[in-house]
Amino acid sequence: MHDVLFEFLGARVTPWKLIGYLGVFLFAGRWFIQVYASRKLQRPVLPRVFWYMSISGSLLLLSYFVFGKNDSVGILANLFPFTVASYNLYLDVRSKKTSAPAKSVD
Repeated sequence: MHDVLFEFLGARVTPWKLIGYLGVFLFAGRWFIQVYASRKLQRPVLPRVFWYMSISGSLLLLSYFVFGKNDSVGILANLFPFTVASYNLYLDVRSKKTSAPAKSVD
């Protein structure tokens, strides 16, 4: 997993870096989903997919920092958002089960 697949603009790209790049893409891309959903409903919202993207991006970045780079700063920086996103997803799922159906963009 540490073998160089190719070089791009002076950066050596390995399979672990591809996992890291995908994690960054998901983690950053969740904000585009949030803006789209808010614009569509004309109010600020966090659709459930936002939490799924947060968790997925955090897990991919955690994998990269644990196995690919072995960097404790990166691990700590992604462990907290993973925990918060997981808790918020839990609350969202629980609240949807107990409340009336609401208009959603999920």
